[in-house]
Amino acid sequence: MKTHYKNIILFFFLIISSIEMNAQYGYGGYGYGRGGYGYGGRGRSTVPQAEIPDKEPEPKTAEEIVEGEMPKITEALELSEFETAVVSSILTTSIRKRMELQILQLDQEKTKEALEKIYKTQDDDLKASLSEEKYNAFVKLQEAGFKDKKKKEKKKKKKKKT
Repeated sequence: MKTHYKNIILFFFLIISSIEMNAQYGYGGYGYGRGGYGYGGRGRSTVPQAEIPDKEPEPKTAEEIVEGEMPKITEALELSEFETAVVSSILTTSIRKRMELQILQLDQEKTKEALEKIYKTQDDDLKASLSEEKYNAFVKLQEAGFKDKKKKEKKKKKKKKT
């Protein structure tokens, strides 16, 4: 019977000590061990999250392109509000037509003919709506803008080579 009491006392002692050890491990479940939010508790999912790829910037619409360029044009040509509205509408329609032409992806000859036609109508409309001085200044501004862009592209290519 004495061995029986000893076994019962030993059994209770083991149960009590194991409960105490388990309770000490997490310190109440707030940050020490596995029970907290810091290392592997309920705060973190075990399933890895898929990375969301960066979205490519959407191409600008014709209106957005014209809105970005109009302040420079208005300042350089000293346009009135009416002239600004007319020039922006002409540029918007011509840019929209060029975008539609890019979407169609025609052969080179047809694309070239269509672009020449678009540029010709744009020039005719601008000549009709602007004075001769302002039209010539606009043409110079366009040519200067294209030259600056080409120079910048060449500089970038040279820097990449070295």
